[in-house]
Amino acid sequence: MKVDFDVIVVGGGHAGSEASHACAVMGKKTLLCVLNINMIANMPCNPSIGGSAKGIVVREIDALGGIMGKLADKHYMQMKILNLSKGPGVQSLRSQEDKKTYPLCVRDYLLQTENLTIWQIEVTKIERLTTNEDEESYFQISFADNREKIIVRSVILCTGTFLESVILRGHTVTPAGPDGENPSHGLSKSLRELGLDLFRLKTGTPPRIKKDSIDFSVLEPQYGTEGNIAFSFDTTEFLPLDKQCVCYLTYTNEKTHQIIKEHLSDSAMYGGVVTGVGPRYCPSIEDKIVRFKDKERHLLFLEPESFSNDSIYLQGFSTSMPVDVQEKMVHSLKGLEHCEILKYAYAIEYDAIKPLEFSQSLMSYKVKGLFGAGQVIGTSGYEEAAALGLMAAINCVRYLNKENSFILRRDEAYIGIMIDDLVTKGTEEPYRLLSSRNEFRMIARSDNADSRLMKYGYELGLNSKQRYQRFLDKRKNIENAIKALNKVHVGNNKEVKEYIKNLGFEEPSSDQSFYNLLKRQFVEYKKLQKFATLPFLSDTEINCLEIEAKYEGYIKMAYEQAFKLKQMEDYKIPSDIDYKQITGISLEAREMLSKIKPSTIGLASRVISVHPADIDTLLFYIKHKQKNK
Repeated sequence: MKVDFDVIVVGGGHAGSEASHACAVMGKKTLLCVLNINMIANMPCNPSIGGSAKGIVVREIDALGGIMGKLADKHYMQMKILNLSKGPGVQSLRSQEDKKTYPLCVRDYLLQTENLTIWQIEVTKIERLTTNEDEESYFQISFADNREKIIVRSVILCTGTFLESVILRGHTVTPAGPDGENPSHGLSKSLRELGLDLFRLKTGTPPRIKKDSIDFSVLEPQYGTEGNIAFSFDTTEFLPLDKQCVCYLTYTNEKTHQIIKEHLSDSAMYGGVVTGVGPRYCPSIEDKIVRFKDKERHLLFLEPESFSNDSIYLQGFSTSMPVDVQEKMVHSLKGLEHCEILKYAYAIEYDAIKPLEFSQSLMSYKVKGLFGAGQVIGTSGYEEAAALGLMAAINCVRYLNKENSFILRRDEAYIGIMIDDLVTKGTEEPYRLLSSRNEFRMIARSDNADSRLMKYGYELGLNSKQRYQRFLDKRKNIENAIKALNKVHVGNNKEVKEYIKNLGFEEPSSDQSFYNLLKRQFVEYKKLQKFATLPFLSDTEINCLEIEAKYEGYIKMAYEQAFKLKQMEDYKIPSDIDYKQITGISLEAREMLSKIKPSTIGLASRVISVHPADIDTLLFYIKHKQKNK
């Protein structure tokens, strides 16, 4: 059979960008199909990358060899560390990105990628040409302009929020994609014909305000974080803090809430127009007012969208109200009483594929060779989409090479947690990554994403030998510093003793090593360098060293817990197991286990509707069956 491409990636958002790039770099002839080539990696919702948990995901993408982090570092307007007053397990980066230049940078980067072809064309039909599960898959792809059909070996769906999408404002329903782009028609029908289970989801975006019409003098300024901080481990150029943009803070008030309450029936969400389920952790402002009735005000951020325009994004004010009601709502806010609205908020509803349709490799159970990533399989956010696009690409290439799937464990990465949650529990709403979802926060930190994942990226062919060597050199520098700190002791050094006492600690004993001193809060490596000859370290290396020293005990406990859970995680479930025969498991649990077919006890334990008692029974059943063989 004549094959035109090894891989077709359908959709050029953040998932599609990572997927197409990774497939091409890993040596596969790749076709990326987009509806608008100038909207590749578009930011139709918020002009930012990162955030709580999400910033760690961007670091993980970078460590694996993805592109989001390094390109975001070239176009940020503000960079800050979130949760800086808290421990390193929840600290995360967030950048205010230039909405105009970042997508263009991604587009140009992809256009220069070897093995990657980009077509501006709508995919309308995907047909599987092989029906025998043992045969290699081939797909025939049809297009909207009736051009000649092509044959590909595999498909990665990254259609975002475009499948049969409609824009909702009040009771007005308009067929359209994000930012008023054309929606995708026909592909949903094709996916159903392949046997995939689709459902409707909803998300939305706030209004944009003209900068010069805002009274910033009455608002609270929000600045970036001082220092050379970045998503990518390769970034060496940084935007000085005084060159970064300033964001501002305002709040809803009693008047805002009253307007919303009086017009609830006018909103698409509460007026019966919306059929899809919206994101629980990023609700519309009317949803916040209804759900949190006792809250007197809600936090709102005013964030610039680009250095080249005067558009301000009103974060936290997503709504599906009619235009006239939006005018009243926005003008009720402090500092925005006389503002001009450049673009009105809207909700968007679209088709998605239920994530339970996919395995841990992100390949469809029903359609061999078809992978899914991003919002089309139930997530929300650019970062989640990019991570899933990267992982789908890796596993797609490994599938084509007849290699085992690449699966990240929950203790290895937030990416592993997200995929595990999606394919074992499913979701009824757009899934969002949160630090609270991670039971291994002291292991999967922002500072150590390279230690966790850089080697994987090198072995997969996504990280160059030079890049991996730089990582090894960094680790060697940190290890040498630890050795040096352990060799140096306080002795009779009065300056050291005085330094420690001034920080509020008791005078250290003479036999205390400098490494033990560094474990104490507020003790800094740079200060200890003044009292002894210690290796030079970069600021990044010092940050890693101090976190590893100060939280050594907690990190060790986290690894011990992960090891215990891993023993259960890796306990294999026979592939031919018939859950219907296990009478001690609840009917609901049997149905879910039969549907998902988890490969290990660990995966089975996280399947929705499966309880600890079911796991105990399952373990007993497997061991008893193996003993009697």
